[in-house]
Amino acid sequence: MRAIISAATLCAFVATPATAADEAMTRVFACKGDDAAMEVYIPQSVVQGLGVGNVKLDRPVIGAYTLDLTDAGKGKGLEPVRVSLSGDKKFVIVDQYTRKLPATRIPVGGGTVNFDNRFGTNAKCGAFNQE
Repeated sequence: MRAIISAATLCAFVATPATAADEAMTRVFACKGDDAAMEVYIPQSVVQGLGVGNVKLDRPVIGAYTLDLTDAGKGKGLEPVRVSLSGDKKFVIVDQYTRKLPATRIPVGGGTVNFDNRFGTNAKCGAFNQE
């Protein structure tokens, strides 16, 4: 039952206004690690099309991060994150500021990263905004 409630919460968060600007979110990263799956969402208004060239990240935006621990019997958590693009546009920076974790730098073309040292390790992420 917990997984159903958590999934419903995620769907409601993504499908309804969820930011200060009252807008929907678009998933820009899907990652799978050793112990969990992670997803990163940003406001739909900054996404004009597929790829990094079609996303307006000249300033950090408040997005959302999911940590799916369903396989571990813990459900799916959803938290706000700051999402920005590195100056050279080679990395997307995901700042989990509410948990005071170091920012995660994800290669725009995808790669393996560590979101934290408990569950988000060895996460293989697809390319940024390719869905």
